Amino acid sequence: MSPIAAGQGVDLAYEEYGSGPAVLLVHGLAGDRLTLAPVAREVTDAGARVITYSRRGYDGSSAPEPYLGTTVAEQTADAAALLQGLDAAPATVAGDGFGALVALDLLLRRGDLVRAAVLLDPPLYALVPEATRELSDAYELLRSAVTEGGPEAGVAAWLAGRADDATLARVQAAHHAFFADVAGLATLPVTRRELRAATQPVTVLTGGGTSAATIAAADAIAELLPNVTRSHDGDLAGATAALLGG
Repeated sequence: MSPIAAGQGVDLAYEEYGSGPAVLLVHGLAGDRLTLAPVAREVTDAGARVITYSRRGYDGSSAPEPYLGTTVAEQTADAAALLQGLDAAPATVAGDGFGALVALDLLLRRGDLVRAAVLLDPPLYALVPEATRELSDAYELLRSAVTEGGPEAGVAAWLAGRADDATLARVQAAHHAFFADVAGLATLPVTRRELRAATQPVTVLTGGGTSAATIAAADAIAELLPNVTRSHDGDLAGATAALLGG
């Protein structure tokens, strides 16, 4: 059993690795605290105290009933409560996908809790009008899969062979959290002025498998942040470790 910490009205299952400066890893859609364990172990080797957690509704963490939708702000409140409850602030916060939106929102709204941030594949499509078609295709894929085989089939279609059997089973069991995330993807009300005002160091990452719309969103974020490193190598662990030495 993983330890449990208080989020914003929910219980969050988490794992801790190592000791040193605090790092919080935030997973994306169709993930949980265990999917980022390899990254956590690598960052621990750089001399850090690394915390991973399952966001609300995912493996080991609770969620309201019924749990039909979430927002980035709600997820950020959970992350902030976790950092404060574990006495881990200020931390370097690294997020993947939806988790990158949480890391960015935490940086902007609760800068006192964030030393630096890493954003891998941040889907901030409000900055990318041309993302509409890609999003429509993704939603149609989910709709078709759910119609044919139920919510578990929708999760499998989203992951499309990118998860091992154990991860797929955990996330399919948490399909309510996955679809709540999908509903919350477009809920970050960030402005260009807010991005320009951020002072902490931020690394914006994409990788070889990143979609064109997400690359465009990452580029747009990087153009606005004043203290930014932009990388295309997709190395979440390496970028996080580099910020620890900064």
